[in-house]
Amino acid sequence: MEMNQPIGRTPLDDRPDGLVGKPLSRVEGKLKVTGHAPYAYETHALKNPAYGFIVPATIAAGTIRSIDAEAARKAPGTILVLTHENVPEQGEKKEQVWPQLQGTEVKFYGQPVAFVVAETFEEARAAAMLVKVRYDAAKPKGLLKGNVAAAYEPKPVNSPPDSKLGNFDAAFAAAPVKLDVEYVTPNQIHAQMEPHATIATWENDGPVLYTANQMPNRGQKALGSVLKLAPEKVRLVSAYIGGGFGSKLQVQPEATLAVLASKLIQRPVKVALTRQQEFHVATHRTDTIQKIRLGADQDGRLSAISHESWSDTAEGDGFFETSANVTRSLYAAPNRITRHRLVNLNMPIASSMRAPGEAVGQLAFECAMDELAEQLKIDPIELRVRNEPAEDPEKKVPFSTRQLVPCMREGARLFGWDKRQATASRREGNWLVGMGMSAAARLNPLMPSSAKVRLGPDGILVVKMAMTDPGTGTYTILTQIAGEMMGLPPERVRVEMGDTDFPFASGSGGSFGAASAGSALYVACDNLRQALLKAGDLNPDGATFRDGAVTSGNRTESLTDLARSGLEASGEIKPGEMKQKYSQYSYGAHFAEVGVDVDTGEIRLRRMLGVFTGGRILNAKTARSQAIGGMTFGVGAALMEDAVVDPRYSYFVNHDLAEYHVPVHADIPEIDAVFLPELDDKTNPLKSKGLGELGICGAGASLANAIYNATGIRVREYPLTLDKMLKGFEEQEGQAQRRT
Repeated sequence: MEMNQPIGRTPLDDRPDGLVGKPLSRVEGKLKVTGHAPYAYETHALKNPAYGFIVPATIAAGTIRSIDAEAARKAPGTILVLTHENVPEQGEKKEQVWPQLQGTEVKFYGQPVAFVVAETFEEARAAAMLVKVRYDAAKPKGLLKGNVAAAYEPKPVNSPPDSKLGNFDAAFAAAPVKLDVEYVTPNQIHAQMEPHATIATWENDGPVLYTANQMPNRGQKALGSVLKLAPEKVRLVSAYIGGGFGSKLQVQPEATLAVLASKLIQRPVKVALTRQQEFHVATHRTDTIQKIRLGADQDGRLSAISHESWSDTAEGDGFFETSANVTRSLYAAPNRITRHRLVNLNMPIASSMRAPGEAVGQLAFECAMDELAEQLKIDPIELRVRNEPAEDPEKKVPFSTRQLVPCMREGARLFGWDKRQATASRREGNWLVGMGMSAAARLNPLMPSSAKVRLGPDGILVVKMAMTDPGTGTYTILTQIAGEMMGLPPERVRVEMGDTDFPFASGSGGSFGAASAGSALYVACDNLRQALLKAGDLNPDGATFRDGAVTSGNRTESLTDLARSGLEASGEIKPGEMKQKYSQYSYGAHFAEVGVDVDTGEIRLRRMLGVFTGGRILNAKTARSQAIGGMTFGVGAALMEDAVVDPRYSYFVNHDLAEYHVPVHADIPEIDAVFLPELDDKTNPLKSKGLGELGICGAGASLANAIYNATGIRVREYPLTLDKMLKGFEEQEGQAQRRT
């Protein structure tokens, strides 16, 4: 199926009380909590593995003068030591998957410079410590601030880095009300529970990797390029993934090194990054500097919008944070500029992290809108309503659906927004209390995917596709779609995923996984329905599938009888003309209430609400879980997450979970997520939209805006830590003294 026209009525519409949408608990949940779901490092299919350990560079810029690996090679249990001197020849980098141990140049701290393989993990780690590397170090460039003069226009990634409409400069100069602000967001780390891990082996003439990878088909293609192999010669297996948040979109160095070593020693090689290595060897979210200029009339109607963003990555990579992309469609204004610039630094490779672009872009832009509302003395919701566009402001096409205003209105009602008080006017003991809100928007893409289904004579429907489940609930959602389409209970559906030997699928990322994989499964099941009807010579008009049988007219036939020795069907989904004809986003609104201690500057989130629209909700429980998880991410981004760079060495000082702070239970009080009813017939046959990343978009901004409402202090450099609040209180006190 290709999405060239809106979807009409479907079997999912015929049963509003059916399996799809129900809060079904995770079908693989018991396996996980009992330890029977094998993650990459726990795969027992391969016997007698050797263990690998990466030796990372201890400088961020320069060259390797020499490597002395003799002691490591003689260490107990050592099998192999790979360096640039003996690493096998490799092909070209593809999609952020780099050849490893190539040459003597060091581009960032933590870059692998050697790889030790031994009989046990402990022996590999001990031998790795014996590798002596001598460097000719150069002065590294580690800070975005101070290097923006070297910024350049990056190559397009899905969309151009810049956009322009009208005459911004003239409109901004003529605007009666102007806002010109700069926001800074820090480097952030994915901090997923499962580290990057791989067990690699070779079968026949190609490698097999049991690995933690969100997009196996993409990894298959990229790794094939590095290994100089046809993609079909490479097999990735990622049945269970312990979180990724974007860090596992690419094949990371541990996987490439494991494959190279495995071929040389003719044994499986098992590797996992340490938590400290996760911070430098794997990818991270880049920091940004964002300059926002808004021009409006006295009624708050925008005439000019400019959003410029600077980000950085390692030299030769090219990834940039698309912070301003969401601004292109969010609010109406006839004169607009968005611009992205990239700086090459001696920092680890930057890449996608949950809601790349939107997450940090809305941290800045939604605060800027709050600042404009304050300047105009207009309610922040009302300001956004007055700038609601009738169509996509830059693409000049209609929205497939857009319920941003209903989300804000319903959120305001549920949260008690009408009780919000004037800035710095509500005090409870030592706490200043305030409310804030922000809009949320996240692009809704559809990616090519395919699926195969087989109904066996035992009455079990088996689903196969190279999709993944990084803890988001994909196994469960696909079970519900297949069960609903075929009229089978969940226990008679078995979903097999995460293997590139299965039909191609989008993988998990960009909030497109459920819709893309689910739509392919929908088509496959629809084709199987037709095959069953044909096998029973049943009239398809008005046929219903329920309780393991199909009814057409006055005939009811068991599916097992119709399948006989087994029936199978395939299906695929492709984006089509709907992608160009309509602007497709998921929307929401965040509301937060915070308390700020007047003596210490401590910030406490008191309560938080998100109201969202995401098309058809496929599972009420997992959808709410995803939304709340994203909102919790937003709390961390606003208040604590900061991978601190030591500019002398261009490395992250706080490179473990003791020092890189993420929210814990004590930080997260009452959070709720509500979904408004919606079906979007322009998106996919499920009429659904992506949710996984929507929850983080704008979430942190609602806290920052609440902090301003509580205290009158506007901090434009994230995270909003107590030292910055104390500085704000000091400045307020100084201003008060000067006035008196």
